[in-house]
Amino acid sequence: VPRMPLTCSPVRLLSLLLLLLTALEIMVDAHSLCFNFSIKSWSRPGQPWCEAQVFMNKNLFLQYDSDSNMVKPLGLLGKKVNATSTWGELTQTLGEVGRDLRMLLLDIKPQIKTSGPSTLQVEMFCQREAERCTGASWQFTINGEKSLLLDAMNMTWTVINHEARKIKETWKKDRGLEKYFRKLSVGDCDHWLREFSEQWEAMPEPTGGRSTWR
Repeated sequence: VPRMPLTCSPVRLLSLLLLLLTALEIMVDAHSLCFNFSIKSWSRPGQPWCEAQVFMNKNLFLQYDSDSNMVKPLGLLGKKVNATSTWGELTQTLGEVGRDLRMLLLDIKPQIKTSGPSTLQVEMFCQREAERCTGASWQFTINGEKSLLLDAMNMTWTVINHEARKIKETWKKDRGLEKYFRKLSVGDCDHWLREFSEQWEAMPEPTGGRSTWR
């Protein structure tokens, strides 16, 4: 009985196996960090005008509010990060970013149709794979309507809600503002993600507060 020829040579099979292992390694090494800010143009006494949540691989591990101006650790990862030198830097940055985003909200408030306080939800996201930043973005939701998306890797704006087109044009002309967005997401966020990834990988299992931000 004649033998059937192999469809792949041993060399090709080995190459395919190596490609598969590389892909699996990248998937294992992929990590993401997301900062969710909720900003109000004004709030009642004793109520925060800024609240922030920080997610590592979609797991909530830090909370911040402007009323206490403190970062609260959640779960094992939060406790591990709390013990690092990054904690003070992160607390300060969250407060500064919250104030900057509120100024943005107050600047665009005349362009927003609302009878009550204006709101701004901001999602800053960054991702690392194979020891490098592979994604960074900002999403802006104005008064509950998803409005603008900024791809910070190539600084490309996308208008989601046509009513925000004028706001996009204003922000796009502000080169200092665009540099600020890029520095935070591609620079600072990626730096924190690299440090937090070490804490994450040292844990036996991800055990932070579970929630999703998308």
